[in-house]
Amino acid sequence: MGQESTRRTHSTFYLTHLFTVFHKGPYDFISNNSQNVLRSPSKFKRYMKFGRTKFLEELRKRAQYVLGPTLGAALIVYVTYHALQGERGLIAFWQLHGQVMHAQHIHDRLRITKKRLQNRVKLLNPNSLDTDMLEERVRFMLGYSRPDETIILKR
Repeated sequence: MGQESTRRTHSTFYLTHLFTVFHKGPYDFISNNSQNVLRSPSKFKRYMKFGRTKFLEELRKRAQYVLGPTLGAALIVYVTYHALQGERGLIAFWQLHGQVMHAQHIHDRLRITKKRLQNRVKLLNPNSLDTDMLEERVRFMLGYSRPDETIILKR
């Protein structure tokens, strides 16, 4: 019976202490002697000041465990968002890569066309004249043809 009595007293004191830390009412305090000891306002103010500091201290301790992971998660979200979006993000990189590939394809086609045209110009050069190429250009420019040839015009 003695242990139950001390347990009850300790639990009553603990609950009372928690109640005073989180409660601000002047007449709701019950001490460990189960008496209302806050008859004078100075005792109440002193105890409530201690209760508030205890509350703020507890709040700071708990905030340390919540604030770090929250800021870490916010930083990860911020970095991830800007790694994907924006001028230099992955999406812009993929779009730019597609544009570069398209430009390279156009460049390759133009380079082949340029080589073909340079070859034709080289064959028509007066220093090294190719008779077959000259005959082809004369027929095309003057409209000549042989009687046994069939002419197909493209438009």
